[in-house]
Amino acid sequence: MNRLQNKKILLGVTGGIAAYKAAEILRECQTMGAEVRVVMTPAATEFITPLTFQALSGLPVHTQLLDAEEESGMGHINLARWADAVLVAPASADFIARFASGMANDLLTTLLLATEKKVLLAPAMNRAMFDDPNTQKNIKQLESQGVIILGPGEGVQACGDVGQGRMLEPEILAQAVADHFQTGELAGLNVIVNAGPTREAIDPVRYISNHSSGKMGFALAQACVEAGAHVTLVAGPVQLETPSGVERIDVISANEMSAAVMSKASKADIFIASAAVVDYTPVEIAANKIKKNATEMQLILIKTPDILTAVSTQDSSTFCVGFAAETDNLEKYAKAKLERKSLDMIAANWIGRDTGGFNNDYNALSVFWKNGEQEIHSMPKPEVARELVTLIAKRYHEKNTT
Repeated sequence: MNRLQNKKILLGVTGGIAAYKAAEILRECQTMGAEVRVVMTPAATEFITPLTFQALSGLPVHTQLLDAEEESGMGHINLARWADAVLVAPASADFIARFASGMANDLLTTLLLATEKKVLLAPAMNRAMFDDPNTQKNIKQLESQGVIILGPGEGVQACGDVGQGRMLEPEILAQAVADHFQTGELAGLNVIVNAGPTREAIDPVRYISNHSSGKMGFALAQACVEAGAHVTLVAGPVQLETPSGVERIDVISANEMSAAVMSKASKADIFIASAAVVDYTPVEIAANKIKKNATEMQLILIKTPDILTAVSTQDSSTFCVGFAAETDNLEKYAKAKLERKSLDMIAANWIGRDTGGFNNDYNALSVFWKNGEQEIHSMPKPEVARELVTLIAKRYHEKNTT
C-alpha cells in the first residue's frame, strides 16, 4: 500500500559505512509513494557519491550550506519548508553530538534547526561509541525535544565488533516514517468526504460547473485515512489519483453526488463536505446539441439537492463539517452557514486571491464552530488537511464525551 503517497521526505545522510544503505531507504520510500530529496554531509560523500542519490531520486542532491544556485541563497529554509518529515539515516555519533548541541555548521544541521516538521534519526556507529555516556546523553536530549530515535539494532558491525549500533534495515526505517503519519485520531470511525465540482448538463455538449479541482477534498480523504478512519470519497469529475486506502465513488452531477453520499450517510460518524456542488441545474436537458442560432439562450434552472443539510438533519450524531468559499465577508457568511445548516464546524477560505482556493496547491482556512474558531495559515493543501483533520478529531471526541 502506498502509505507515503504524496508525502515529501527529506533524507539526510551522514558519514558512516551504513551510508550505502541510504540508497535503499530512498527506494523504499519511493515505492511507498513518497517524493524524496537528499541532503548529504561532507563526510557522507566520502562513503557514497551524490550522483548515486541523484540517479535514484531524479533530483539534485544538496550538499552545500551556501549554494549560489539555490534560489535566494537560502536552501536550508526552502528544504525545511518543503519536507513533511526528515529522516537522518545513518546518523553518526558526530552528527548526533552536533545536532544535540544546536550547531549549524553544515546544511543538514542548519535545516534541522529551521524545520518545524518531525525529525527521525537512525543511529549507526560502533557499539562502544553508542554506549559512550556522551552519546547516550545526546540521544536522551534529542528525545526530550521530540526527535524520534529509530534503533539502533544489534549484530555484527563493519569493524568486526558485535553489539548495539547497527542501523536498522531500510524497509524498517521506511515503515517507521510511514507510521509517523498514522495518527490514530479517528481510529475506527467512518468518514465520508465529498470533493471536486459537479457538472450539470445542458445538452450532450454543454454543462454548468465551477473551478473546483478537488485537491482539498482528496487531501482531506488521505489525512482521514492516516488518522485511522475508514474513508469513502465521493468525487466529482476530477483527474486526481485516489488516495491509498480510500473507497472512491465517482459521480458527475449534484443528484448523483447526493445519492452516493446519502447511501453511506446512515453509517457515517463524520461527513466532510468539501465539494463545490453546483447550486442550480437545468430543469430540462436537451437530447441533442442546442444549435447556436440566436444571440442569446435562456435556461430555466432549479436548485440542486442540499447534501450537507440533508446529512446534518438526518442524524444529529453525525459530525458535519461544511466548507465556505467566499470573495467577501468571509466570517459573516461562514458563521451564518454554520448556524443555518446545523453544522458542527465550518472551514472557510477566500477565493479570487493570489493564493488558496480553487486550482491552487496552497490553501488557508478560517475554521469556526459554536463558541470557537481557529486559523490554519497558508501552506500546501496536504498540510492544511492534516491540521484540519486534527481539529475535527478533537472537536468530534469532545462532542461525544460530554
